[in-house]
Amino acid sequence: MARASGQKLKLLYLVKILMEETDEDHAVSTQELIARLESLGIASERKSIYDDISCLQQFGYDILQLPSRQGGGYYMAGREFELAELKLLVDAVQSSRFITPRKSRELIGKLEKLTSRYDAGKLRRQVHVVGRVKADNENIYYGIDALHRAIQDNRQITFRYLEWNGDKKLVPRREQSYRVSPWALIWREENYYLLAWDASAGMMKHYRVDKMAEVEELPEGRLGQEQYQELDLAQYADRTFGMFGGREATVQLRFPERLAGVVLDRFGRDIPLRGDGEGALLARVDVMVSDQFYGWLAGLGDRVEVVSPSWVREGYCDRLRVILEKYCDR
Repeated sequence: MARASGQKLKLLYLVKILMEETDEDHAVSTQELIARLESLGIASERKSIYDDISCLQQFGYDILQLPSRQGGGYYMAGREFELAELKLLVDAVQSSRFITPRKSRELIGKLEKLTSRYDAGKLRRQVHVVGRVKADNENIYYGIDALHRAIQDNRQITFRYLEWNGDKKLVPRREQSYRVSPWALIWREENYYLLAWDASAGMMKHYRVDKMAEVEELPEGRLGQEQYQELDLAQYADRTFGMFGGREATVQLRFPERLAGVVLDRFGRDIPLRGDGEGALLARVDVMVSDQFYGWLAGLGDRVEVVSPSWVREGYCDRLRVILEKYCDR
């Protein structure tokens, strides 16, 4: 009876051996397959191995056989993911800020199982990104899953929004839970955000997903559909600096032509540009005016000028004045 049970498992073990222990540079011979199966308590013969390999090939597994002059043996040639694709996924996981270090290791371990043990070692590499800080919210997986379900079910949600305190701990920002209608998830500036309609404020808001806790789906249907349909997500993300909110405005900027790439990279290639003499350009951009926007301007120094509206110019002057007072009056 045990032998019959083992025979039923033989094809599965063959696939496992070929998937985990072989690649183009590491084939296994028929005799090695027989020995490996024998170590698992499954008796096998050379002819049955041939038949089993043929059966797996007919099913769709890309199993190839090396000629004897090249050492002979079988190996798994084609897989769901190529090694280069897995390296790309590992790099994305390792460098992602919203995935915690422990979850990153777990995910990479699972990705390693999609290739041979020889190539798996090539995936164990550290991706160094200067200034990258990984998230600490271990429940982010479950939060993201809950958000996707609520969006698919067309339901409102509640959650606790967290922030750092002086003891370097994430604590709720306020005692009451937030209640919103989730509409989309946005990847922006190395973070994951939820775009949602806040009925109490009568506006769309966004929230850092890694700072959301205790996400729960409610039976009530979502609100804000009309406002969401009128929203251009790409423009919303481009004009919101650091994903901080602010007063919306169409701002005219003047800058030298050599900075055209900087402005286009930040606001997209659809913004209108026109010459303004002496090698300068004028651009009209839609932004959420905030300290983050002013910080971007400050980073470009005197090379970029806010032409209009006047309240943005004045706000920028006020911001610079406050900063100067911190340093120049002492």
